[in-house]
Order: sequence, then C-alpha cells, then structure tokens
Amino acid sequence: MSSILTPVSLTLSLLLILFHTSTHAATFDIVNQCTYTVWAAASPGGGRRLDPGQAWSLTVTPGTKMARIWGRTNCNFDANGQGQCETGDCNRLLDCQGWGSPPNTLAEYTLSQPVDTVDISLVDGFNIPMDFSPTTGACRGIRCAADINGQCPAELKTPGGCNNPCTVFKTNEYCCTDGPGSCGPTNYSQFFKTNCPDVYSYPQDDPTSTFTCPSGTNYKVTFCP
Repeated sequence: MSSILTPVSLTLSLLLILFHTSTHAATFDIVNQCTYTVWAAASPGGGRRLDPGQAWSLTVTPGTKMARIWGRTNCNFDANGQGQCETGDCNRLLDCQGWGSPPNTLAEYTLSQPVDTVDISLVDGFNIPMDFSPTTGACRGIRCAADINGQCPAELKTPGGCNNPCTVFKTNEYCCTDGPGSCGPTNYSQFFKTNCPDVYSYPQDDPTSTFTCPSGTNYKVTFCP
C-alpha cells in the first residue's frame, strides 16, 4: 500500500533535503601546473607531493573556518615523511599538522552560511603563483600570477620566495599588531597589490581582498596558472 505524506511529514522531508543541501561538504581540487615539483599543503587536510601535472582532491566539511591551502618548494622528505622545505615548511612534516612558515602564497577560506569567504593572501609572503577559482557556483575566481619573486624588493628577497615586510621588519606599520585601524597600505603592500590586485597585501586589507561564493561551492587551487 502506498503511503500518503501529510503536510507535517512533507514539511519535514523538505527541511531534511534543504539541510542536506546546505551542509554539503566542499571539494577542493589542487593542481600543480608548475614545471617543478610542489609539495601541496592544507590545513585541514595534510600534505601531498605533486609533480608537474599532478592533482590532489580534498573534501572539507561544512563550517570549517580559517582554513588554508599552500604550496611548499624545494622539499626533501625521508620514508617516514620527515624532512624540510625551503618555503612553506610545516614543522618538517610532509603531512602538515598546522600552518606553514613564510614565505608562502595562501589560498584561505571559511565555509559558512549563506556564503563562503575566500581570498589569496600574501600576508605571509609569496612563493608560488596561484589561482583560486570556483568549479561550481556563481562567483568569480581570484589569482596572483605575477612574477613576484623576480621583482621582489631586495630587502624582502629570501631563497625561494619574497617575504612580506612584517616578517622582515616586525613593526606595527607592517604587522598591524596594535589592532584595527592601526596601520594602512605601505610601499611594500602597494608592490604586492599592483602586481596582484586580488590579494591580501597587508593584515587589514579586507575591503578589496575578501570575496564570497554561495555555500556548497566547489573549488580549484592551481599552482602556476
């Protein structure tokens, strides 16, 4: 005998469908288009060696906050996954358990309701060109594909990358350690912003650097787009 849905059961069914849709996990495809090996890292997610042309897919639970994806360069790990990277190193582990050390180009995100927030940040410096784009959903992609390392000011240069001035000088002018409104753009942040208009160029660069996508969007992070 077929069952008949009452108004209450129908409403509950619709709510369950909406709940399932709104809490669907996001997929992040991480692709290495560089001509060199990149050791991809994610928090949460761990780490993976990506030779040129290789990809790594992550599934991230809804509600994840202050997450990031980055690439590490010139790494050397032993059979136990212990070693060191020239840039982006995370506690000498292949399978990252935490954040990486500067300089590292960051794809940052928070999966929330009704929208996700995403950005590319150079607040920890730059090591690899990056594109961070949706594969679903109606929102724009962001990227930093300029030759930052080649044009890096001499005082910010470091092996394998370009430091953010906060890492080098450690003052409020560059680090904004005295709280909201305590700092503004500098010549160094303008260097990053001119070359990559989408990026976070200093810690309080929110208005021009934070972007949103509908909740449930899937994403692709590309090294060397």
